[in-house]
Formats: sequence, structure tokens, C-alpha cells
Amino acid sequence: MRLLVLGTGVMAKNQLAHFSRMDGVTLAGAVDLDATRLAAFADTFGIEKRFATLEEALAWGEFDAATNITPDRAHHPTTMALIAAGKHVFCEKPLAENYDKALEMTEAAEAAGVINMVNLTYRNVSPLQRAREMVLAGELGTIKHVEASYLQSWLVSRAWGDWRTESTWLWRLSTGHGSNGVLGDIGIHILDFAAYGAATDVDHVFARLKTFNKAPEERIGDYTLDANDSFTMAVDFANGALGVVHASRWATGHLNELKLRVYGEKGSLEVIHRPNGAELHGCLGEDVETATWRPIEAPPVPTNYQRFADAVANGTQPDPNFRHAANLQKVLDLAIVTERERRELKV
Repeated sequence: MRLLVLGTGVMAKNQLAHFSRMDGVTLAGAVDLDATRLAAFADTFGIEKRFATLEEALAWGEFDAATNITPDRAHHPTTMALIAAGKHVFCEKPLAENYDKALEMTEAAEAAGVINMVNLTYRNVSPLQRAREMVLAGELGTIKHVEASYLQSWLVSRAWGDWRTESTWLWRLSTGHGSNGVLGDIGIHILDFAAYGAATDVDHVFARLKTFNKAPEERIGDYTLDANDSFTMAVDFANGALGVVHASRWATGHLNELKLRVYGEKGSLEVIHRPNGAELHGCLGEDVETATWRPIEAPPVPTNYQRFADAVANGTQPDPNFRHAANLQKVLDLAIVTERERRELKV
């Protein structure tokens, strides 16, 4: 696979740490409007072909697939151009700023027959994969209740940098700079974490969003700090289970923690993922009577990056695809409506 890298920021470096080590993957070219950043990135990964615009790269055309790591608002136009050129696309999340654009991208990719995949990175967590297998195998019986949370603390600490001075973080707090807040940034991750692990889809949603005071007049320079910082969400799942999902950037003491608890009539599972690793615990069988939780082994799984490369090589569409990401975006869009109208909505 000859891969074009579209956007050379922090996430591009994270992705290339994987793609650059894969047999059969050639880093064909890189694109970025920032010439200095592009040069430093391309030098680091030994990429010869460098382009200031996607149009220049498409005119050249000597690549099979692209990884789209542009800002959220650029995902739609750039991906649509790649699809029109017949290129396979690995897109960062969220797929688009709203469901309508995400659906347009989905239908275009399906019509063109190109491999399409969204980088929902927590699919790489092997305990989550193992939990899903157990749910699908019926080891928990009928699922009754689901809890999921995504907790970050970068508005409290400077562990990842100082959001008060760094544009890397400030844009995430401003709707005028393309952010849908914590809901749009990590909401899609925790919804996927919950629905995938519980092996079901969200059917109804009711959400509350909150933006907290962070600066005088809610501004820092050119940034109006109006994006939501925390959300809570009550959901009904398609399998009949009731769920609660929440996320915050104000979770003091939690650098980056995802947690999922799935409760069934025969047993329960808990997945916890933190920067230092992930764990799976279960309360099953006779342990249900004593509420005893035990660790469960989870073998390693291929990463999204490897599965995309394999899919391009063998022509088989992988998951999570554009349609799945579009459906998640629909839930996020409806969550904003439920906050405004104070009512539950069917997905």
C-alpha cells in the first residue's frame, strides 16, 4: 500500500509510528499547509514527496490510500476529494462535523467501492475486544444495564500542556474554531466503547451538556471558550439495556481513563483503559453469589492501522467503517438537540 499522509500534526506522528513499521506499506507522500511542519515531519519519516495542498497530491496521484489527519472541519471536503479520485481512506474521528456530511461521505465511499475506515483508536484495546466476544457468546446472558465514562483532567492539570496558552488545546474549547466540545472530541470514543463492548447500538438518547467558566469574558485571544466541557447522557440500547454515559475534561486525577461496565442476568464485565494499560475483570458463574471479581486475560489484537493496511491489500471492508462512524455522529447530533429541547429522541 502506497500511503499519503494528509496533515502532519501530533496525531500524524502517532499514526506513522505504526504505519512506518509495517511490511508492505510505503510512505508515498505528505501534505500540509504549514511548510515548516511538513518538512520536519517528512524528514523524520523519510518521506520524499511533499505537497502544500491535497490538489497537488491528487494531480500527482502515485498513491493507493490516504490517512486523513486534518482538523475535524476539513475531513468532509478532503475525504470527498480522495474518494472522487478512487483512493482508499483512513480518516481520523469524528468522520465529519455533523451527520449529514458524515452520511454523504459514507454513501460516496460505498458507491465508489473504496476501503473506508475511521480511526476509533480504542478498538485497539484488547480487553474491550475480549469483552465483546464474551457478550456475543452469551456468557453474561441478557444485558440489562451499561455504564461508560471517559474522564480527562487537562483542564485541571498541565500533564499534556497548558490549554491557556497552546493553540493545540484552545481550539478544542471553541465552537468558532470547529470544536463540538467534549461531546464531539471524546464523546464519539466513549459511545463506541460502550456500544461495541456491549455488542449493541444506541436506540434513544437524552443528554445534558455543560460549559464551565474558564477565563474572563470566556475568551483567550481569538478563542471564545464556548464549547461544552462535560456531558451526561441517558441512553436506551437496541438490545433493551438501559445505559448511562458521561465524559469530562474536569476529572481531576484522571489523565485519560475509559471505563465500561456491562451488567447481564448471568454475570458482569468491567473494562478499564488508562495510559499505562488496560484491564478486564468479570463477575461470573458462582462468583455472582459472593460479588467476587476476577481478572480475565485478553490476547493482543491487530491495531486499526494494521487492519486498514490488510483491508487495502485484500479488498475486504473492515470495521469501524464510515457508516458506523456516521451513525455515532447521528447520536452526537441528537444529543445536542436533546439538550436544547429537553426531551429524549429516537436515533
